[in-house]
Amino acid sequence: MLWGPMGPGRIPIDDRGLLLGDGLFETVLFKAGQPVLWEAHVARLHRGCAVIGLPTPDAARLREAADRAVSERGLGDARAAVRLTWTAGSGGRGLRRPEPPTPRLIASAAASPRPDAPATVVVSAIRRNAQAPSARLKSLGYLDNLLARREAEAAGADEAVLLDTAGRVACAAAANLFWITGGRLHTPSLACGVLDGIMRAQVIAAAPVAEVCADLGALQDAEAAFLTNSLIGLRAIGVLAGRALGGHPIIDQLSVRLADRF
Repeated sequence: MLWGPMGPGRIPIDDRGLLLGDGLFETVLFKAGQPVLWEAHVARLHRGCAVIGLPTPDAARLREAADRAVSERGLGDARAAVRLTWTAGSGGRGLRRPEPPTPRLIASAAASPRPDAPATVVVSAIRRNAQAPSARLKSLGYLDNLLARREAEAAGADEAVLLDTAGRVACAAAANLFWITGGRLHTPSLACGVLDGIMRAQVIAAAPVAEVCADLGALQDAEAAFLTNSLIGLRAIGVLAGRALGGHPIIDQLSVRLADRF
């Protein structure tokens, strides 16, 4: 479903999100017709708008579009992923936006069953630029993430870990990363070009976590590891860079403590 300045419609060929990746998105989990951690998603979208200079969407308008997308797909009783895309709207040719911009809201929904098996994860050859503003935004420019996921799938894996250009562990293609060493929970610092994931924040609020800048050796020494995002919640990693990992009480405890959020 598309909502532009005139309401529902089609995406025009001059939309800046389509042509230039000029915009942001959020993917929100809906369970039984209700969004999970809705306020956190809206707040992050608003923070991103401040960074890239877009007007912020009204929260009520976002909720109306999300609810309608779920309803139109008949997913009211299902576990669903709702994507809210906020583009810079139409803008003619070139990099300069019209002033003021007239953003365009696009909402879509799809069934989203939660994976029930531990993930197999490889290390991607693609590097994340920790200095780029887009590294910390849910921007529409997701080509590096897409290529990293394709690399993982070609290797028979579920997900890929990306290092930053300094060789520090950053994140997965579509998830944040946590690992346990010496009984202590770790995750990459935002300084490594990491998105401030919604579930990442939930884990940090629920347990002591060391936010670190670490090289690949930290993962090679890990006792256990898991991925987080809004759709999978917490997903244990069973194989990381060819090394089998087991479960861990910390992962079990967090899964129970945060179960209502995924």
